[in-house]
Amino acid sequence: MALELYNSMSRAVEPLVPLDPAGKRVSLYVCGPTIYNYGHIGNFRTYVAVDLLRRALKHFGYQVDHVMQFTDVDDKTIRGSREKNLPLKEFTSIYRQAFLEDAKTLNIEMAERTPNATDYIPEMVALIGKLIEKKSAYVSDDGSVYFRIASFPKYGCLCHLDMANLISGARVNQDEYEKEGVGDFVLWKKWVAADGDVGWDSPWGKGRPGWHIECSALSMKHLGEQIDIHGGGTDLRFPHHENEIAQSEAATGLTFVKHWFHVEHLLVDGQKMSKSQGNMYTVRDVLAKGYTGRELRYALLSGAAYAKNLNFTWQGMDDAKTALTRIDEWRKRIKAAVTDGVSNADSFAAAVAFREQIDRAFSHDLNINDALGHLFQLIRETNKTLDAGQLTAAQASEVEAAWIALDSVLGLGDATVIIPAEVQALLDQRAAVRKAKDFAKSDELRKAIETLGWKVKDTAKGQELSPS
Repeated sequence: MALELYNSMSRAVEPLVPLDPAGKRVSLYVCGPTIYNYGHIGNFRTYVAVDLLRRALKHFGYQVDHVMQFTDVDDKTIRGSREKNLPLKEFTSIYRQAFLEDAKTLNIEMAERTPNATDYIPEMVALIGKLIEKKSAYVSDDGSVYFRIASFPKYGCLCHLDMANLISGARVNQDEYEKEGVGDFVLWKKWVAADGDVGWDSPWGKGRPGWHIECSALSMKHLGEQIDIHGGGTDLRFPHHENEIAQSEAATGLTFVKHWFHVEHLLVDGQKMSKSQGNMYTVRDVLAKGYTGRELRYALLSGAAYAKNLNFTWQGMDDAKTALTRIDEWRKRIKAAVTDGVSNADSFAAAVAFREQIDRAFSHDLNINDALGHLFQLIRETNKTLDAGQLTAAQASEVEAAWIALDSVLGLGDATVIIPAEVQALLDQRAAVRKAKDFAKSDELRKAIETLGWKVKDTAKGQELSPS
């Protein structure tokens, strides 16, 4: 089934047609985090959506060659390292490790390569030199190097900017800026005292690369001069991705990216996230409120399509917990039926249809809400069949295989339940008193377990414990 994705450049859903002549390899470049602080859940909304894309590509048989860089030098990382009185590399390594830990918490598969930008300064210098040779860049009188946007008539093509209506500045020296500041953007920033010990030698003097040049240099280094899919948050479209297109295509004369994949904003209670609003939550903040990474992943996946704004609420987190509990209870029943189901060789029509339904949903712009709708329909049908005692062991195996196929894309996995020692001791004690038929004591212990946030269900196979 052909995979179709929304392309931010054309503003249309288009079939994915890889550059690879065999049609198997898909190159994917994603702008990684700037490692000056802990990532917030808005950042991770993007990386969870990219993970959904990556898993869907693999589900449909593509070989994914994925690169995601860590920006470890820019205005913010330099400022942060100086405020903490730490060398830049030591400062950024703290937040690189934190990002990797948070990504693991959310079950995000890491890219095949995750380079630090500062490990590729020679490649950036070489690319800047090429742009100067082509008259697309110039050395300013202050010793910095700028890209000449007048040399690239396509400038603004990604964001569909009307250059005539923008307030044009002569030069933009900072790494990030608004549309109103459009102008020749910096490729190499001349060293200044505020940079401290951060700087590298170049043909234009000591300095450091601008933010935009790093992604062009790293993607060309690892994926070639053209890539299939470039992903990132919608806030990167301008100026970052617009500048990437300009400098890359000016250097090579080739179309830089075939397909642009942008993830829209995460709102919190309908408001834009900001420190001043007090609603900028990290993954760690969410975990501290008693939720799991699995629940946060579900909430970030299920609330809205990746190309639409998603509203994060604590009620939404509770809904995610409820949905996952329902899935987990269903899966327990299915696993039991694989062993205990009645004997019959007939196929389970609902499971067969489900496999086709999820392929159709994911193939059309990663329609996760359709896929989840089909999942809960399958849960209803299988539970009804189980209640009637009619689901065979073979049919239960079909349902389990269908879930595995779906979850290879969702990445939700199984619930990981860590039972506190105090709860386990009460559970063991309860098992002993039930064996002795002291049911009054058994009820007393059940209540004690419930006060600790757990519930006990008595089954033919013994006690089943789950968080309440």
